[in-house]
Amino acid sequence: MVCPRCIAAVRSLLEEENLPVKTVELGKAVVNADVSSNQKDNIKNKLIQQGFELLDDRKTIICGQIKNAVIEFVHYQEDNMNINLSDFIVSKLHQDYSSLSKLFSEEEHTTIEKYFIAQKIEKIKELLSYGELTLNEIAFKLNYSSSAYLSSQFKSVTGMTPSQYKSSANKNRKPLDSI
Repeated sequence: MVCPRCIAAVRSLLEEENLPVKTVELGKAVVNADVSSNQKDNIKNKLIQQGFELLDDRKTIICGQIKNAVIEFVHYQEDNMNINLSDFIVSKLHQDYSSLSKLFSEEEHTTIEKYFIAQKIEKIKELLSYGELTLNEIAFKLNYSSSAYLSSQFKSVTGMTPSQYKSSANKNRKPLDSI
């Protein structure tokens, strides 16, 4: 789950199963009841129909939590300049960063850093599409050392410069949960 609509959809789905919902947040839902295997299967099928998945393997759950932490850090934290990504992930998951990083790399076949960069590129695409901020402002907002470094990283990932992307007709953005 990566947005308020996703959270609302999952909450609604759980309520349809007559489960007393305690909390629903990015990547996690807590109910105040035991869930039968039949309910779990129903929930899993309904989640799949809506483009979600049910994570019940420990490693998959942790990787999902790492992804959600990165998404929150990039897309929903307005003031993330005072903390680095590894500290943010550790504060969210309360586990050693090196073990989280190793697990993520093994399970996802990419590093947390590469996943983080992919999320930042999607955020840059979003901000470029709005056309409200200059490249310097975007670089500052996303904690790049300079707009030149942002442009270099953007081009190495997308194959085009930010200005080429902005003027292109095909703005191929990806949903956050499919990166």
